[in-house]
Amino acid sequence: MDDRYGTDVLARGWREAGRIVPAEVAASADLVVEIAGDGFVGAVTRIDGMNVELEDRFGRRRLFPLGGGFLVDGKPVVLKAPAAAAKGRTRTASGSFAVADQRARTARASRIFVEGKHDAELVEKVWGADLRAEGVVVEFLEGVDLLEQALDAEPPTAERRYGVLVDHLVPNSKESRIAEKIARGRHGAHVRIVGHPFVDVWQCVTPRALGITAWPEVPRGIEWKVGVCRALGWPADEQADTARAWQHILSKVTTFRDLEPALLGRVEELIDFVTVP
Repeated sequence: MDDRYGTDVLARGWREAGRIVPAEVAASADLVVEIAGDGFVGAVTRIDGMNVELEDRFGRRRLFPLGGGFLVDGKPVVLKAPAAAAKGRTRTASGSFAVADQRARTARASRIFVEGKHDAELVEKVWGADLRAEGVVVEFLEGVDLLEQALDAEPPTAERRYGVLVDHLVPNSKESRIAEKIARGRHGAHVRIVGHPFVDVWQCVTPRALGITAWPEVPRGIEWKVGVCRALGWPADEQADTARAWQHILSKVTTFRDLEPALLGRVEELIDFVTVP
């Protein structure tokens, strides 16, 4: 007589009998997954350590730990990190081909000036590897008003060119008047001044990277960064609050794709200008 319950009461595996084991799926780029019990649906954008970043159809991005709790096509799966790809030519954050084991080049006399600390940190985040390979130093001026003073203190020459990145370089702005004056002056031949049209370098980060539809409009009379923080619901009472807001914004920048084209071309132009033999 058959015993459908088995004969060994101490046999292992009885708890797992009939249980569905979720399949393991590699978290490859653009794989669409759903968070079980949450309802958030998004495509894989990147793997950050043991976490996976998902972006939904509204451009909102969220980070989740790899493992169980995901659905693919309505079926439970365990997301795991993709297998390491065969080593080939990798790219830097700026999109350039990375050179393996290359040491930083000795700094050139030529350099790039930016207006402030945030500008310098953004340029370093995306173009840092390229700048070190080329031996280009980035310095910040604490305002374009100090540019002429910096040029007088250490004048540019054919062997020491200066590239300058300026915020809000639009017709009839203070920045454009300063740029035009320097271009016509004694330093103009060895200085290249370019800029983006935005009020502040924060706006050079795409709204999509931050998961917002657009940068807030800030009324006249309100300090721009403070107004942005308030509009986005971030603390803005102290300078430390805006500093933390910037670090949050900067953390969302991983490649050149997270920046506006109006900035990308200008930085590449300056790198070319100061590295010409």
